[in-house]
Amino acid sequence: MHISKSFIPILKNNPSEAKIKSHQLMLRVGMIKQSSAGIYSWLPLGLRVMKKIEQIVREEQNKIGAQEILMPTIQSSEIWKESGRYEDYGEEMLRIKDRQNREMLYGPTNEELVTDIFRSSVKSYKSLPQLLYHIQWKFRDEIRPRFGIMRCREFFMKDAYSFDINDEEALFSYNKFFLSYLKTFQRLDLKAIPMAADTGPIGGNLSHEFIILAETGESKIYTDKRIFEVDNKVSKLEKKTLEDLRNRFEKFYSVTDEKFDKAEFETKVVEENRLITKGIEVGHIFYFGDKYSKPMDASVDLPGGRKDFVKMGSYGIGVSRLVGAIIEANYDERKEIMKWPISVAPFDISIIPMINKNEKLALKKANEIDLELAKNNIETLIDDTDENFSSKIKKMNLIGAPYQIIIGKQSEDDLIEFKKIGEVSKKLKLSEIINIIKKEKEKN
Repeated sequence: MHISKSFIPILKNNPSEAKIKSHQLMLRVGMIKQSSAGIYSWLPLGLRVMKKIEQIVREEQNKIGAQEILMPTIQSSEIWKESGRYEDYGEEMLRIKDRQNREMLYGPTNEELVTDIFRSSVKSYKSLPQLLYHIQWKFRDEIRPRFGIMRCREFFMKDAYSFDINDEEALFSYNKFFLSYLKTFQRLDLKAIPMAADTGPIGGNLSHEFIILAETGESKIYTDKRIFEVDNKVSKLEKKTLEDLRNRFEKFYSVTDEKFDKAEFETKVVEENRLITKGIEVGHIFYFGDKYSKPMDASVDLPGGRKDFVKMGSYGIGVSRLVGAIIEANYDERKEIMKWPISVAPFDISIIPMINKNEKLALKKANEIDLELAKNNIETLIDDTDENFSSKIKKMNLIGAPYQIIIGKQSEDDLIEFKKIGEVSKKLKLSEIINIIKKEKEKN
C-alpha cells in the first residue's frame, strides 16, 4: 500500500487534549477521530489493528470450544426487569424508548439476553456445557469519559457466557476461559497477570481481572513479584491440569485495590517481593452460579425427572481497549517510536525510499520489493511521498510497522538495508528478509 493513497491523517504534534500515550498516538497517527465525548470513529489504521486483535481473541475462544454468536446492541428492558438489574444498574445504562413507547436500552453487557436465548433453546442437561461468545459494540454512559479509548462510552468487546449443570463443571468452564485469556494476551505480547477482583454489578463470588502493569492504569494493584515468573503452559484441556494452572497463580498474593487487605499482604509477601503499582485491566472473568438463571427460570431437566437452574459465568475482554493497552506497553514516548507486536501491527514492514536524483528508481525498486513481499503474505506500507528522509523515518516510526526497508545509498545490487524498528540497520538479501518476517509471524 502506498502512503500517498492511504487515509492516514498524521498530525505534526500531540493533541493538547490527550494526556496519556495511547490517546496521544492514536490521535496523532490518525487511528481514531472523536465524534463526541467518549465516542470515536475508527479510521483505517486503527481498525486494522483492532481487527487483528479481534481475530486473535476469536481464535483463542474457539480453541476452548466456545461458539460464536452475535447479539444486538439494543435490548428490551423486560429481561433486565426479570433479572432485577434494570433499576439497580445505575446511570451508566443508556435507556431509550422506541416509537411504540417500549422501554429499550443500549446494552452495557449481555447476561440477560444470552440467558433468554439459552432458556428458549436448551432443555436437557445432555446439551451441557454450552460456551457462547460474541464480539460486539457496547455502551456505558461514563460520567467522565477520558484517556481516549481507555475510558470511553462506546467500546468494542468480546463477552462470553458459560452454562453448566453444577458448580464443579462450571468451575471447569471458568478455568478454560482463565487459560484462554492467558494465551490471548501472550499472543499480543502482553504480560497480563490474573488478580482476585471484586465482582461489581455483574455479581457472584469468584472473579479475576487480568492486569498489565502501566503507570497510566486506573487499577491499583498489590502483588508478589514472583507471579510474573509463573509458567502458564498446560498439557491437556482437562479439569486437573486447568485447576493446577490456576493454583500456580493463586499461590502468590495478587489483588486489585477493592480486594486489598494490608495485614494479609504483609503476612503473605516478604518485603523484597512486594509490588504496589498501577495497571490496566484488559480482561475480567466472573462466576456467579444461578444469579441470572434462577430469576429468569433458565433450568434444564436432570436424570430422575428433576429440574435445576444452570450455573453460569461471564468472561469479558475489551478488544478496543487492548489497542490502547498495547500502545501503553510499547510506545517509546521520548524517542517517538511505536513498536507494534507483529501479530497485530497495521503493517508488517514499511518501505522508505530516499529522495534523491534517482527517486524514480528508488520507487521502482520499492514497488518490486512490495510485489515479492505480497507473494509471501507480508503486508507493506510504502512511503512514496516527496517529504525529506528524516520526516519519512519519523512518520514510519510513529505508525510502528515492526520492520523497515530503506532504499538509498546502502541498497546496492541484491543487498537491501533492513532493520527492526528503532534498531541499527543491516544489509540483507530480500529472501533473507522474507524468512525473518515469516518466522516472526509464525510464532503467533
